[in-house]
Amino acid sequence: MTSTPSIETAFRPADLGTLAVIAWSGESAEGDGDTPFLLAYSLGDSPAGPEAAETAIRTLLGNNGLTVGATVHSGVRQPSFPVSLLVEAGQAVVSMAPLNAQCPAPPEWLAAAEAKGTAYFIFTTRPWPAAAPGKPVTEEELQAFVGDEATLTAAAHCLLPVRRIRS
Repeated sequence: MTSTPSIETAFRPADLGTLAVIAWSGESAEGDGDTPFLLAYSLGDSPAGPEAAETAIRTLLGNNGLTVGATVHSGVRQPSFPVSLLVEAGQAVVSMAPLNAQCPAPPEWLAAAEAKGTAYFIFTTRPWPAAAPGKPVTEEELQAFVGDEATLTAAAHCLLPVRRIRS
């Protein structure tokens, strides 16, 4: 019996444009206490335009075996999960072939990540040009974007174990 190898679609990193990650904590849909969340998104400022950024993210996610939509992929149960989260020195670093993205994590996020041992990661294909790195985002702006069904249905959702550098 032979198996057909999976075919990766060509991924062009330049088409991502500016990639950003935001960390925050809040109540999960399950109501099980403070949950650490991470949101990755593009500003949509690719030289090829916002549509190219959306396509590049879909390709990146697909090449890593992630689907866009309602499925929550669990890295907790899969040792070789294609996405990892490292928390160190107040930073959250998300890795997925072929890229790494990091963001500063607020103290309440770090406390929630320590308590839960996991973080909920959302990587949306929907550009968010208003949330440029280094520019503060209000809680209302974050809720409006993340709470929008268009953002959530255009995203891969993952539960990631929190890893630390062993000393």
